[in-house]
Amino acid sequence: MLQDLTALVRRAPLIGLLGALLLVGAPAATADDPEDPVRLVIATAGLSWEDIDPASTPHLQCLADRSGVGAMNTTSSTVVSTKRQGMETLHSGYRGLAEEAPRTSGIPTPAKDQWDQLGAPVSTADLTDGPSAAEEIPALLEAGGIVQVDVPSLPERGDPGRTDALAALDESVGAIFEELGGCEGADLPRTLLVSVAATDPEDPESVERTGAVASRTVGLQVALDTAFPGQALTSGATKQNGVVMLTDVVATILVSHDASPEGLIPGQPFRGTAHDDPQQFALDRSLAAAKVDGATVPALGSWFVLGVIGLVILLVPPLARRPRLAAAGRALAAIAPLALPVGMFASLVPWWRAENPTLALTGVVWAGCALLSVLVLAGPWRGHRLGPAGISAALIAALLLAESATGSRFQLSSPLGAQPISGGRFYGLSNHLFGMVLAASLMALLCLFTVVRTPRARVMWTVGVGAVVAIVCVSPSMGADFGSMLPTVPAFGLLALLVSGVRPRLWHVLALGAAGAVAVLGVSFLDWLRPAEDRTHLGRFIDELLSGELLSVIVRKLSQNVAMTTGYPALAVVMVIAVLASVAILIPGRLRWRRLAALDAEHPASYGVRVALVAGAWMGYVVNDTGPVLIAAVLGIWLCLLPAILPSPQDVTEIEAREREAA
Repeated sequence: MLQDLTALVRRAPLIGLLGALLLVGAPAATADDPEDPVRLVIATAGLSWEDIDPASTPHLQCLADRSGVGAMNTTSSTVVSTKRQGMETLHSGYRGLAEEAPRTSGIPTPAKDQWDQLGAPVSTADLTDGPSAAEEIPALLEAGGIVQVDVPSLPERGDPGRTDALAALDESVGAIFEELGGCEGADLPRTLLVSVAATDPEDPESVERTGAVASRTVGLQVALDTAFPGQALTSGATKQNGVVMLTDVVATILVSHDASPEGLIPGQPFRGTAHDDPQQFALDRSLAAAKVDGATVPALGSWFVLGVIGLVILLVPPLARRPRLAAAGRALAAIAPLALPVGMFASLVPWWRAENPTLALTGVVWAGCALLSVLVLAGPWRGHRLGPAGISAALIAALLLAESATGSRFQLSSPLGAQPISGGRFYGLSNHLFGMVLAASLMALLCLFTVVRTPRARVMWTVGVGAVVAIVCVSPSMGADFGSMLPTVPAFGLLALLVSGVRPRLWHVLALGAAGAVAVLGVSFLDWLRPAEDRTHLGRFIDELLSGELLSVIVRKLSQNVAMTTGYPALAVVMVIAVLASVAILIPGRLRWRRLAALDAEHPASYGVRVALVAGAWMGYVVNDTGPVLIAAVLGIWLCLLPAILPSPQDVTEIEAREREAA
């Protein structure tokens, strides 16, 4: 048995690496890179896709009709982005003001104007006070190089002057096109129109407050590129159709002029992808991103109420002693977490278009949860105490992994996905999703081990599930998550040792950690070999490593962890609870937690699973930049499902009696 286990442990990293090699997807089909260089950049602020309309903004609508269109993220190094930040980003390629950004942000100081790399003159025209200056634009273009035109910004929604400001913006854009022969003219140079920020306040410093998470209330902005008419914009940074980033604009300009940036900039050039109605698509992206936060708590929370009821029944002894009521409590607790995968796939229905988006999203969540609940509660496993909880956990892990494995096509309009307004990640397994996958996978294995009893079978299941999780997590075409692979190999490897009967030694733990590091670095290197615009976070890590920025990356991630923990009181409370819970589930006997101790007596493998869970969760916290949300996700899954598998109070007495007889 030990020889078999040793062989599996030795092969696990190789199996994962080979699997990742096979699953590295080819770049998504995109239009060929346009030959024309960017000649005209029109910059505004506060313009979203809800503002563009044929009646009220005919000139903007005309430009949109002949351009590639996208909803654009404009987050910066502060909670709310402003136009002065966006204008610097437009030239530097980094978010926010270099002089004001925290030293741990990774933004080079002083800011470098990447447009200096163009090898051509850069001219500017200011139309913010009116369209009269538009007449100088043809002469500036005739002189060669690239022309930046600043046009009026829009105040925040609800401001009484917004309508007039929108009309002034459209008039200025119309004046530019009139001087160039019309919006539909064949000689119009390649033009970008970008709204560089959501706000343009008179006193920018009053709203530029630093924080761990960017505001998700400001909305996505408009991005247009005439090089991709009738297409939806995307980029290698987002890998999502219809969504780009402000940092992509610099990369787009440089590539169009065959220039290279100075240093590592995060953006990637715009690309065009075919779509039947790209403007509606961009509007959908914007509406979903703007409305998802307000609708998430009612939609998911209303279903989670069932889990709260179930937990009360299971954890209050007088209620838990009533067999029928306890059975109902276990069922409610088992189905409560199903809202998580359903929330991920909620974008299958365009709920954001409804008159009441919150009610629509709630209906989608309840309908999806009801369907999965039938599967959880009506299968042949319903007669086993741990059956429904195990199937629920397996469904959660499988559906979340499947979403990443198929290209992360549902995340951006869903409550649990990577939100484009925040701009942290647009694809793959975010840290909160990995926390759910880790917790659900280990809970499913715990329940499985109550019917799979031989050490060999348990080891095979552990290695198999761990390999699937690892491959999806680290494959560039799937999860593309550097930080999830590092705890996955040690967590599942440690569990394989524990269920095999081998007592883990320090060298086992070190070897498993090294295996995880070697596997993720190997896949990262393979990803780095691809063209720059196709690389994911994995390949870009190699860029940072080669450029000597490794230390700054580590410091930045650690500081982000600390900032999230200390900057949000609710999250800090969750972290304290998680620490206490991690200790408690490992010493149930000393804490007189009789029901959990009875579970270990009945199914000894459950203790090993909890050891692997605690080790994997806290290792994930250390190596990821948003570790607190990973811990919160793990805690949430197990808080629902662990009480559902505990023996009833009367069963505890019988288990303890058998233990005393055996002793």
